[in-house]
Amino acid sequence: MTRQLHEFADLYRRKGPWCLAYVDASAGATDSLEAAEVRPGDVRKALAKQGAPPQDQEAAETAVLPADGYPSPVSRFLLVQQGTVALNEVLPGPLVVPERVSVDPIPDLLPLLKHRPEELPYIVAEVSREDGEIRLQYAGRSRPASVQDVEGETEDITKLPAGGWSQDKFQRQTEQIWRRNADQVAEAIDRIVDSSGARLIVLAGDVRARGLVLDQLAEAHKGLVSMIDSHPRPAGTSNGHFEDEVQERVALFWAEEQEQIMDRLAQQEGQANPESAMGFGQVLTALQQAQVEILILNDGALADRQLFALGAEPWVASAEEQTLGAEVLGKVPAPAALVRAAALTDASLLLVPDGVLPHGTDAAALLRWPTGPEAPGNKAP
Repeated sequence: MTRQLHEFADLYRRKGPWCLAYVDASAGATDSLEAAEVRPGDVRKALAKQGAPPQDQEAAETAVLPADGYPSPVSRFLLVQQGTVALNEVLPGPLVVPERVSVDPIPDLLPLLKHRPEELPYIVAEVSREDGEIRLQYAGRSRPASVQDVEGETEDITKLPAGGWSQDKFQRQTEQIWRRNADQVAEAIDRIVDSSGARLIVLAGDVRARGLVLDQLAEAHKGLVSMIDSHPRPAGTSNGHFEDEVQERVALFWAEEQEQIMDRLAQQEGQANPESAMGFGQVLTALQQAQVEILILNDGALADRQLFALGAEPWVASAEEQTLGAEVLGKVPAPAALVRAAALTDASLLLVPDGVLPHGTDAAALLRWPTGPEAPGNKAP
């Protein structure tokens, strides 16, 4: 599941210090009330102990108040810089890595990226022959970004005459109404896909209506559709089984994407001029040259290594002689530095656990252009 990082590029360019808090944000449960009440003060004390500026301490303390209105468990990722809250994300579910409160020279987004590894926009459309509900959702978020109801024509659909020519005529008229209704739903889905960049359309509801909507979607969007054989639920009710099916489709989409990336990586192995980099050293060099298209990282395997984070290109270095005169912001954990360099060079990120990369490799990358002595730009004059 690749994560686009360009949205964080401006944030990564700003100078620190950065105050980070990745903490439980649950509120309302009896056993968590006391912890929720003292959490803001605990965060402030931890930041003060690490030398955070007073204005950052105050901003963080205010921002980590319990997240009311969210079903527990829920977590929070917070970044504060120069007294301003730069990022404050409420994340459904418990912490996925240990709680952390720190003061750093660069923002370390790994806790956020591991908790919500993909900002995958997707559409859930529940349709009938008369109408449809279209929800734009983002993976890892508990609430839809938008909900649109499409009301079609219903007049005379249920008034079926008894037999003969009039019945055939009525059936044709009814089919035309259904098609017009489906066309309205399809147009709305197309608009939302175009505006949001949605990469998956989960289409549910009446089987006939689903087929009509699919037929009338833009050709470029038909390949995004995954069907669920489920009828729309009554308004105001929940359907846990249906939501589980939706999340299963999202998980399958992610798995297929990861498999495609790993297949691309495997195809490059043994090539004379591969469009890939394998291992920490090769990946670092490729990032310094803005050559990386997709950074594939086992961050746990690199947790004990450190790199220099730089204030300008090449953004990251393993030794001072590699800095090319750029300001050294500090020495930071290698995963944080590599992810930052990827964001600043418009690469995307795939986080993988142990065993996914071949031969125990800790990092790999798919590249924008090949490496090797015969690659373009590497040939002798």
